[in-house]
Amino acid sequence: MTVSIPELPLLTLSDDELALVNMLRADMLRDRYDLLLRDAYFNGEQLIRDLGISIPPQLKGLHTVIGWPRVGVESLEERLDLEAFRWADGSDSSELTEIAEANDLFDESSLAHLDAFVYGREYLAVGSGGCGTDECPPLITAESPLDMTLMWDARLRMGTAALRECAADSFIDADPDQRMLVLYLPDQTVMAVPSASGGWEVVDRDMHNLGVVPVVRLANRQRTADRIGRSEITPEVMSVTDAACRRLMGMEVAAEFFGAPQRYILGASESAFQDADGTAKSAWETYIGRVLALERDEDGQVPAVGQFAAHDPTGMTKIIDLYARIMASQMSVAPHVLGYSSDNPASADAIRFADNRQVKKAERRIRRFGAGWQQAMRLALWIRDGEPPDKTRRIETVWRNPATPTLAAQVDATVKLVQAGVLPADSDVTLEMAGFTEPQRQRIAADRRRSSAAATGGSLLERLAAVNEQPRLPDAAEVTGGDDGL
Repeated sequence: MTVSIPELPLLTLSDDELALVNMLRADMLRDRYDLLLRDAYFNGEQLIRDLGISIPPQLKGLHTVIGWPRVGVESLEERLDLEAFRWADGSDSSELTEIAEANDLFDESSLAHLDAFVYGREYLAVGSGGCGTDECPPLITAESPLDMTLMWDARLRMGTAALRECAADSFIDADPDQRMLVLYLPDQTVMAVPSASGGWEVVDRDMHNLGVVPVVRLANRQRTADRIGRSEITPEVMSVTDAACRRLMGMEVAAEFFGAPQRYILGASESAFQDADGTAKSAWETYIGRVLALERDEDGQVPAVGQFAAHDPTGMTKIIDLYARIMASQMSVAPHVLGYSSDNPASADAIRFADNRQVKKAERRIRRFGAGWQQAMRLALWIRDGEPPDKTRRIETVWRNPATPTLAAQVDATVKLVQAGVLPADSDVTLEMAGFTEPQRQRIAADRRRSSAAATGGSLLERLAAVNEQPRLPDAAEVTGGDDGL
């Protein structure tokens, strides 16, 4: 008789898992300084590198902030609005909408895109809902690269392992301030907390057996040799920001030194700067008092009073305008977005032309990020159903037009396409090109179905009523009887 012993999950990390955790933690800590530096520039908290020439020691604590990195990043992020998920074959996509709304993805997506632009990457972690029932929707969360990293296989174009280090979850009986590790592997997800012995104690192992790591990376500005991604806050952006902040600081120093015009007095007696008892007046009292009423000297001559030319900040403001134009080219935004204005305001066509590069950049990000959101949704369906979705059914992401054209221009172009027979008038594509959002298109489709049902039902009732009102034809017996009578 053979007795089989069930295989129990390990309560500690294996040697391979521990080596993988140490390697991923080292990778995450190595990039942490660069990520925090970009975050400081985005929040206006960076330290300005002073050249030590024009700023006196008394004003070393003066801090000037210019929010161009934040304005440029948010201007690009505001053009990316994820509206819906749908099946490419046009079938009912209510299951996709249910997963997206359960995870609040249409709001969370904006946070994920913003972090991807600031840090250069963002992660989407997919897992079971954890509510203990089969009807619980899968969980999709956006994770910051400050807390998460991914090991990437460039040949397979997929992750091989991922690690997230964060505060302990509420369902774990541990100190809320305690750190927790979540190790994502192709066959399982391991959660561990620090143990008293100095190692890691495993608190849960989710054996999903997907064969893939349930983590998706949204990378910004990828290259073939750099799949991790790069931030929109480039070294050029940081350099121009520092230079502009130094010019603002120089204007503050000039205001302190030259806020009041400097004057000079020639030929005044010493008594003009003394009190009645012979005590010397302070510089401020002398400036606002006695220098305005001076007596003649012994020869009857009036002291000569003059004023030096006041400081003109126009030179510095022109330099800041120059920096604004340079920053606009680096961030792909129109100069007026950064506060630069000229004597001749730009026309509407010129403003739209200035936005062309940012619109194109937004379209590229939509294509890149859209693939990541589609992959995350397929992983969610896989976890929910226990089997991979059919590869022949492709998921599409619906985005709002990043070009933000006027409603009149969209409707006019759509009407012309319908009139030319390129688009059917009742197509969902027609409504999308006209600028209607996904919820609006769904409401219009529901209204059309109700109108069609009402019209079909009314015509049927009318036909039935018409049939009842027609004269009754004689049957065969009546016809025969009539013949016998003849």
